[in-house]
Amino acid sequence: MLPNQLLQTIYQELENSFAEMQEIRRYLHMHPEVSFHEHKTAAYIQNFYKQLDIPFKANVGGNGIVARITGGKPGKTVALRADFDALAIQDEKKVSYKSTVKGVSHACGHDGHTATLLVLAKILWKHREELPGSYVFIHQFAEEVAPGGAKPMVDAGCLNGVDAIFGTHLWSQFPSGSINYRSGAMMAGADLFKIKIIGSGGHGAAPHTTVDAITVGASLVVQLQQIISRRINPTSRAVLTVGTFHSGSAPNIIAEEAKLSGTVRIFDIAVQEKIIEEIERVVKGVCLAANAKYEFQYLKGYIPLINHEKETAFLAQVAETIPDVTNVAEMDAIMVAEDFAYYVDKIPGTFFFTGAKPKEGTAYPHHHAKFDFDEQAMIVAAKTLGTAAILYHTEK
Repeated sequence: MLPNQLLQTIYQELENSFAEMQEIRRYLHMHPEVSFHEHKTAAYIQNFYKQLDIPFKANVGGNGIVARITGGKPGKTVALRADFDALAIQDEKKVSYKSTVKGVSHACGHDGHTATLLVLAKILWKHREELPGSYVFIHQFAEEVAPGGAKPMVDAGCLNGVDAIFGTHLWSQFPSGSINYRSGAMMAGADLFKIKIIGSGGHGAAPHTTVDAITVGASLVVQLQQIISRRINPTSRAVLTVGTFHSGSAPNIIAEEAKLSGTVRIFDIAVQEKIIEEIERVVKGVCLAANAKYEFQYLKGYIPLINHEKETAFLAQVAETIPDVTNVAEMDAIMVAEDFAYYVDKIPGTFFFTGAKPKEGTAYPHHHAKFDFDEQAMIVAAKTLGTAAILYHTEK
């Protein structure tokens, strides 16, 4: 069968498999598990492959699963990745497939990613003798929480012998049917910092006898914001956010301690090092001026996601040919982090967004308690990933 004829057959079979894809997604949606604890989800994925006799490896780098389909014709080896962890967020949707686990939900679409990849693998397995090369299906645990599952899976060899990798995220903020790509820096590196201010508490009526940790902390929050606006080149994209501030025990007591934490988002490692240096300089200076002590921790998280130019251009060209794709557009870089970055840091590849905005009701953002997406977008994602994987064998 010629490639175009084979693709048309696969498209039709994907459309015919929508009910199965939806059933998988909704089952996973009802039974979510948070990062690093996805044991039943991993077992579900393994059982799916077992029933089809598709060879796979379990416990790759942790809860990861890697399945492999070898085609009947020579060619390259292409990997496709889906994540499968959920979030510690209560599901507040009023739907029949609402999460049954208190305080846990698939509020980011990873259940849809998994359903998409499983059904695509099932159909490619059916046509394996007609396919060129090999196809590696990476089911990744713990995308939501650093240090995440991608790096340990890479370290465990999930990319050994792989020529290129493609991945997608169903995105509720983009119109369903759209494919949104970006060459180069697409998603930010994400770090965490923690600061503890140690003052000297006392009576609220005698502040002159104390070192007020709340006052020092408040000053520090203001000063930290000037790192991005005054110490980093305006052409360098970066974000510094203080997300928590905890201090005090009573309205008439001067607090002895204050604890702050926040996030830093960057696209450039040199900018990251500059920000680390400046945070500690500011903390040290503010505390010195107030006669306070401090403890400072900076925890590096995910690296920036940098898509490869050739593979991104190829993906965009492929997307233009996919039935049901209504728009192909280059998107702006965003400050959200994604540990797919570790795959494209190792081998050529690209990550893109598949629009999945609900056709009715409110399109709640990712990580919202009422998050949901247009399930038909899973078919668009499967067609795009499958086509890219198959046609990549013709790339020189």
